[in-house]
Amino acid sequence: MARNRSPMFENRQAAGQRLGEALCERDIEVDVVLAIPRGGLPVGRPVADALDAPLDIVAAKKIGAPNNPEYAIGAVAADGSVWLNTDLIERREIPRDYVASTRAEMAEAARQKAQRYRESGSPPSLGGKRVCLVDDGVATGATARACIEQIRQADPERLVLAVPVGSPSAISDLEALVDEVVCLGVPSGFRAVGQYYEQFEQVSDEAAMSYLTDE
Repeated sequence: MARNRSPMFENRQAAGQRLGEALCERDIEVDVVLAIPRGGLPVGRPVADALDAPLDIVAAKKIGAPNNPEYAIGAVAADGSVWLNTDLIERREIPRDYVASTRAEMAEAARQKAQRYRESGSPPSLGGKRVCLVDDGVATGATARACIEQIRQADPERLVLAVPVGSPSAISDLEALVDEVVCLGVPSGFRAVGQYYEQFEQVSDEAAMSYLTDE
């Protein structure tokens, strides 16, 4: 895994191009690329093009802490696959009923997002397939963990996680959950994914869905 100290990308598409080149240099071949909406799709399209593989999505939603929804205590994928930071939940004494109700709410939100992105299409069959999971970066890794759990339940032959940048702790943890991690930068001073992009605007659902076409 490449570990540039201070990666900087012009935008998500440029990061995806560099990521696709890195995957090709490692002779990684996949049957499908799965991007995490929304920010993962502008990265995933050039990766899928470089690997000559179809692009699809795997959706998950963060489970936020009480009164601080941006602070992830876990994440849940569209099929209900969940990862919870149990140490954090216990340390903060977060009520179980809050975790359960928020998990159910976020699972439904993830399911609806996956359905909306695919319109009437079905999710790809992943059994025995070589899968590449892509996002625009990982901070806590919570969303990636839930997506990895969903993909693993489909019994793929191989699962590669590919991201432009990630925090050292998250990347280290995720390496144990997949067959290979390709990350262009794991800077020691990591604070947030957006600090490594010159342009890191929010991606709308409409813009993100446009990357699922081959045009």
